[in-house]
Amino acid sequence: MRTLVIVAHPNLETSVINKLWTEELQKYPDKYTVHELNKVYPDGNIDIEKEQKLIESHGNLVFQFPIHWFNCPSLLKKWLDDVLSYGWAYGSTGDKLKNRKVALGVSAGIKKENYSEQGRYRYTLEQMLVSFETTFQYCEANYRSLFAVYGKEDKAGENVPGSVSEQTDSELINSAQNYLRFIDNM
Repeated sequence: MRTLVIVAHPNLETSVINKLWTEELQKYPDKYTVHELNKVYPDGNIDIEKEQKLIESHGNLVFQFPIHWFNCPSLLKKWLDDVLSYGWAYGSTGDKLKNRKVALGVSAGIKKENYSEQGRYRYTLEQMLVSFETTFQYCEANYRSLFAVYGKEDKAGENVPGSVSEQTDSELINSAQNYLRFIDNM
């Protein structure tokens, strides 16, 4: 079965990494279904039944998003709250995620060294995103960790989270190829 990649980016067209990853995934429609939440639900009104059926019709599940305030964008949080409902994702009859492989693909505008006990933010990215792991374990899914690309946040000598990364084209292309390999091997 194909892998469903749920992309949550408030402005994918201006993205560097997420846009590249999405375009790369779309080259292989026989392997991946790319589902752009912000394009499908610009008003934030999520069709829960449609989303649940979409998940049920796929094998693995990947959530792709940029880190926003050390978490996911708000539409993805709403999607999780609405779609992963009692009786469907968890509870005595909720088994639709049971044993399903689930992973994250994230872009972080902040340098990797800042995500450490000794770094500026005192926690690793994995530690900051542990709520995803816990959620999917609660739903009895097979959480497979995350794929992350870190950026550079320095802009004119200032630390500005979210500023454009200064990664080279070859680094970006490698990140897309490595991301697809991660998904294929999850």
